[in-house]
Amino acid sequence: MGQPVDHPSADRSVRLAWAADSVAIGAVQARAWRQTYSSVLPADLLAEVDAAAFGEHWQAAITSPPTAKHRVLVALERNTVAGFTATAPSEDPDAEPPSDGEIVAFHIDPSAFGAGHGSRLLAAAVDTLRADGFTRARIWVVVRDDALRAFLESAGWGPDGAHRELDLTGNGAARLRQVRLHTDLS
Repeated sequence: MGQPVDHPSADRSVRLAWAADSVAIGAVQARAWRQTYSSVLPADLLAEVDAAAFGEHWQAAITSPPTAKHRVLVALERNTVAGFTATAPSEDPDAEPPSDGEIVAFHIDPSAFGAGHGSRLLAAAVDTLRADGFTRARIWVVVRDDALRAFLESAGWGPDGAHRELDLTGNGAARLRQVRLHTDLS
């Protein structure tokens, strides 16, 4: 009789987020914001980034989504959240329902860069949007987030000419300029 065959489980995977993931998702978002936006947002604003508040937002998004087509996915390293994404119908004024879906959030924990989580998460987001019946996908990217933009463009996303500016504080002290990328899902 031979040795038993060890069937290792996947160390890295993507799945729908569970309510219990919300604290970890909030922490990932806070770390990602502090790193990604350090050159575009004031330091005092980044110091106020609240992982717990982000977690509460994601808890609600997971447990009470506005529609069945609002989804949150997590990238896992074993059982630790290494990144997350959220998909939904696009709410842009020029969106064409029911064709246009959107990735409304996409963050990888800075400590997990380069481990393939972004690629798996993007593929899962695209598959989810496609399964939800969307034929086009959009994502808003901060103008100076060259790493995310290059990653998305290498995966077939491209600018569609749309841009916007978000006022994060309501008083003009922290503005975030974004460009929209899109891809065909059909």
